[in-house]
Amino acid sequence: MKKNKENSLMKLFFVQSKVIFALMLRELHTRFGRENLGFLWFIGEPILFCAGVSIVWTAIRPPYEYGLPMTAIVITGYVPLTMWRHCISRAISAFRSNGSLMFHRQVTPLDIIINRMILEVVGTIIAGLIVCVFAIFLGYMKSPVDYKILYLGIFFQSVFSISCGLLVASLSEMSDLMEKVLGIFSYLSIPLSGAFTMVDWASPKYRWILLSSPSVESVEMIRAGQFGPTSHPHYNILFTIWINIVLLIIGISLTIRIKKYISIE
Repeated sequence: MKKNKENSLMKLFFVQSKVIFALMLRELHTRFGRENLGFLWFIGEPILFCAGVSIVWTAIRPPYEYGLPMTAIVITGYVPLTMWRHCISRAISAFRSNGSLMFHRQVTPLDIIINRMILEVVGTIIAGLIVCVFAIFLGYMKSPVDYKILYLGIFFQSVFSISCGLLVASLSEMSDLMEKVLGIFSYLSIPLSGAFTMVDWASPKYRWILLSSPSVESVEMIRAGQFGPTSHPHYNILFTIWINIVLLIIGISLTIRIKKYISIE
């Protein structure tokens, strides 16, 4: 009996994985088509964002900030920020624009939003890797000091971005207000993203504000992996695990219950 139950769960997981993969291919085709760059544009777009900001900041700012290379600071901060902003922007009205897909029994709201989030996360990571390789090749960056903590920071930022995407997708379906205030919120939250500053640069009196942000925690880990202890990173892995699990559970819970708010035409 137990073995049959396990086989059923594995079969369900396999089926839903195929559904998500099919939705990803459909999303790529719908957004980018097959002409010119086609599917490759899903990494080309974040590359332009990350490379453009890095070039501008490298040109207008001093080569070093608090003893750290400016180009590396910008790349290690802006890539995670791009991941988060792309996830929440693609989450807006995700169910409304794909509601017709739920006529298929196997397609659920969770499948619809997860496929979009995976595309944004993977695209941003690949784009960040390409930008980093070019920056290292040109001598503006050095290779990471600690790959383990670097990968851990990227993983936590990915989970945080996906969780925020789940929350935004569900809340935007419940209320049109979310769509109207999201742009303002995303800009106002930049100081709490850790993109262009580090916790150690802030006054000790106000560091707790930065450290209350899961994004700041993740970026601090990424920079700890890139620069090593000389960057004086501040992060709490247990807090980051806890807050990301809470956000992910809330996001999944809302997404599972959102179907009654979706108008399928």
